[in-house]
Amino acid sequence: MPIVSFPVGRRRFAPSWLMTLLTIALCLAFWKLGNWQWDRGVHRQAEWDAFARGADAPVPLGTRSLGAFERFKRIVVGGSWDVAHQFLLDNRSHAGLPGYEVLTPLHLPDGRVLLVDRGWVAFTGSRARLPDITLEGHQPVSVTGRLDNLPVGGLALGHAGPAADAVWPKVTSYPTLAELAVALRHPVEPWMLQLDPAGGGGYVRDWQPPGLPPLRHFSYAIQWWGFAVTLLVIWGIMSARREEPQLPP
Repeated sequence: MPIVSFPVGRRRFAPSWLMTLLTIALCLAFWKLGNWQWDRGVHRQAEWDAFARGADAPVPLGTRSLGAFERFKRIVVGGSWDVAHQFLLDNRSHAGLPGYEVLTPLHLPDGRVLLVDRGWVAFTGSRARLPDITLEGHQPVSVTGRLDNLPVGGLALGHAGPAADAVWPKVTSYPTLAELAVALRHPVEPWMLQLDPAGGGGYVRDWQPPGLPPLRHFSYAIQWWGFAVTLLVIWGIMSARREEPQLPP
């Protein structure tokens, strides 16, 4: 039985309950997916804007807390490398090639420990043969870079904290700051520092803003909303049936 029934030109608009309810459910789902993608685009745009602002002139850290700085802020910090305790972040690729990112602790003059991402190094071809990431000396250094979070893996990539053995450097896949602090037996700062591409003592450092471009999310949102509108049009067309002419008795 149709919800309503009335003539429209040579047709009769008489949508069924089943088709109408199914159309409403799908349209609501498509609309919510569009809103979700749009919100993701707004959030991603804010991150990309912050990344762009991070290219400004660096500011010295001094004795200030790193928690006072926003993500991607570019800073200058002095300290000494902990060359004996380094991490290799696994499952990191560059230009389609597998490899690691080298994470080296920097001991600040006041005793704090800041983890510094010195860049990407290629996979050697064997898990038993790690790349040489030797860093010379314990002399004070001054480094410049952006503050950022540790890399976060996708759903298909596994998590593996640093091994509890005494072998260094330790290979780890998408660890938490807490896991790295346990391995170092020392608290670490809430941000890591991505070493500037022009800085020495590092490897490939082609830092990019996180995630997909904001326009990609916005385009996905428009597509989902377009699906909702298209479905309404299809519902309207299928609900308008051509009226059969009445034969004379």
